[in-house]
Amino acid sequence: MVAKSTMGSRRRPLDRGTRRASIEGLRKGGMPEVLRVIAAYKSSDRAIKSGNDLFQPGEPCDAIYALVDGWMFLYSLLEDGRHQILHFALPGAVLGLYPARVTIATYGAQALTDAVVCIIPHKNLGRLSKEHPEIGMQLAAIVSHDRNLAYDHLSSIGRRSARQRVARLLLELFVRYRMQWPGHRIEEMQLPLTQEHIGDATGLTGVHVNRVLRSLRKDGIVEFHYRRLRILNPDKLVDVAGIDPQTVFSWAGHHPSE
Repeated sequence: MVAKSTMGSRRRPLDRGTRRASIEGLRKGGMPEVLRVIAAYKSSDRAIKSGNDLFQPGEPCDAIYALVDGWMFLYSLLEDGRHQILHFALPGAVLGLYPARVTIATYGAQALTDAVVCIIPHKNLGRLSKEHPEIGMQLAAIVSHDRNLAYDHLSSIGRRSARQRVARLLLELFVRYRMQWPGHRIEEMQLPLTQEHIGDATGLTGVHVNRVLRSLRKDGIVEFHYRRLRILNPDKLVDVAGIDPQTVFSWAGHHPSE
């Protein structure tokens, strides 16, 4: 079967074995080495309760944060108080990494679950770069990976159908979560999102999100109920999301040849 993008261009065929490998063959879990290094330069750890902000748009930027445990999301705040979710952060993420001349946060970070971050003050980054010059490129790779995910979310909102947007988001989070637990093969996970979060991330109303989730369940593709996601048919989910294996591997943060 050949999947078509919403722009009408044709994609490469996706055979069943390749689809299955894309979802089940991603096993490189664990926190990147860069996070273990920068943790040595932290000032403290901070626990954040679910629903609380780590930082808000407009706050001073005086540190970066390594997410040790829990889930968070990055967001823009609209004039009417609504959130646009830009990116979901899982354990191992580095948050608040702005250019040196930027002193005010342009987005916020809120905890989806109870979370723990280690705080690395900007004043410690100079010493870090001198003692570990290789860290700069590794941090750049983390930023580039998160930027690519954000670009993909932007493309979804602008060009993909509601069904594609929701399927793509669920599949992305499932793949990224599975990377935290190498060796697990159960197609089920605790997904700490509400339908409102999904709507804020996909640009859809809660009613529309609910309708899409019901149709995906009716078609035997996924079930999402009480913050628990179950993948019923991975192959169909890949088809509905309209992706290729290379995209799935990029979500996991490495190339399929690795």
